[in-house]
Amino acid sequence: MQKVSTYLWFEKGVEEAAQLYTSLIPNSEILEVRRFGGGTLDGLVVLRFTLDGVEYQAMNTGPAGGFTEAFSLSVLCDDQAEVDRLWEALTADGGEESMCGWLKDPWGVSWQIVPRRLLELQSDPDPERAARANQAMLRMRKLDIAALEAAADAA
Repeated sequence: MQKVSTYLWFEKGVEEAAQLYTSLIPNSEILEVRRFGGGTLDGLVVLRFTLDGVEYQAMNTGPAGGFTEAFSLSVLCDDQAEVDRLWEALTADGGEESMCGWLKDPWGVSWQIVPRRLLELQSDPDPERAARANQAMLRMRKLDIAALEAAADAA
């Protein structure tokens, strides 16, 4: 067990969420699931899982659970296909698109789906080129690498 890990409180659906997350991110797995029944703990599910080797803990908490954008998971994507795959999977079945590569999955967890190429463009030695890429990003929901590059290259 990792010494320090993030602990997530889901209103409901913690097992389904962990199953989706671990299916989408390589080097991920559900490590442990504990189910409680009876008394005040009836229906409580607590689990541990990893995303790309980083451990998380989570549980169903009922109405006490829930998330805001103050907490998000950020995924650096190698190409547009990965951006598209994650975006589609995480917005399906009740997820919500937001702006600038952000979305909320069906359980309300915020994600940033970021192509590595955006970071490269934002760090371009030509500040005007970097600014054009950044301005294009600010107008997008799902990030589009080709459109970011075209904006950066526009004179």
